[in-house]
Order: sequence, then C-alpha cells, then structure tokens
Amino acid sequence: MIIRPARPDEIPALERLIAASARKLSIGFYSPQETEAAIKHVFGVDSELVGDGTYLVVELDGRIAGCGGWSRRATLFGSDRFAQRQIGFVDPAQAPAKIRAFFIAPEFARRGVGAALLDACEAAARAAGFTQAELMATLPGVPFYTAYGYRAQSEVVQHYDGIALRFVPMRKTLFQPSQQEAAPETEVQT
Repeated sequence: MIIRPARPDEIPALERLIAASARKLSIGFYSPQETEAAIKHVFGVDSELVGDGTYLVVELDGRIAGCGGWSRRATLFGSDRFAQRQIGFVDPAQAPAKIRAFFIAPEFARRGVGAALLDACEAAARAAGFTQAELMATLPGVPFYTAYGYRAQSEVVQHYDGIALRFVPMRKTLFQPSQQEAAPETEVQT
C-alpha cells in the first residue's frame, strides 16, 4: 500500500472514483436521488487540498484504491462545486484540523485502505500542531469514524435540488502517537 499526495493531473480520475464509491457504497444509506445530488453539489475533490499537498491517494495493486485528506483550511467539507466553501487557514492552537473527502474504490472496500489513509491524515495533522480533528461524515462513514474514536454530533441536513441530504459532524482528540489507542480492524466507505 502506497500513500502519497494527489497530483492535479489525477483530479479527473479521482472524481470518477468518488462518484463510483458514492454510488456503490452508499446503497442502504442514501437513496439514488440523494446520492446523485451529493455527487453533483458536495462530493468531489477540493483542488485547494491538492495544491496544499494534503489530499492523498492510496495505491494498492498498482491502482488508486482510495483518496482523502486533511486540511488546515476553514472549509469543513465539499468539493470545488460546493457553494459554502470558506477561505483561509485555521490556527492549530484554536481550531481542529479538518478530515476531508474520504472515498474508497468499491473493489478495494474493507481492505484497510480507509484506516491507512485516516492514520496518515491524523499523523500529518498532529505533526502540524493540531490536537483536535473534525469532519462531516456521510451516513455510511459514521460507523467507520466511530470505530476510530470520532464522536458524532447532531445530524445536519443540507438541501440540494429539493433533496434533503443528511450528514453527521464528528470530532476527535488527536492523541500523541504514544497515547493513541489501537484502532479496530473494521472499515466502511467514508
């Protein structure tokens, strides 16, 4: 398994992976209409993270198996198409790092890709001085993040094209490596 920063020329392939992941791994959590609205308005690559070098890809068996990242930026979630993006960086002493846009290729689901990616993102955020992390989980991502110590807050609803989409904000204290608890071996699309 190789984890490395995403390159700008990979964005179209990552967008296809994200759409395929959402369509396949969201079954039972979101209706097809909800999934398509999320792909159109929310899910996707945030090119600022690619430019920052904090959006990562996981290669497995010579293919991109997943993507996701972390951020110092104020925006909590959403792709370049997301209208509610915020400009600027946060102070690690005052605000949490953001865990962003985790998607696993359906054929690589439940093979440890998400766990490896989350570990890499949390380690990088800790190295940048962050002691907290937050994210906006999709419904299928909630069990995964919960297994890794994130605590759910009240569900939020966003409306797109007349469709209500449910998401769950989650937070976690980032322990120093010597304090971190062993994480369980479960994985769900994030």
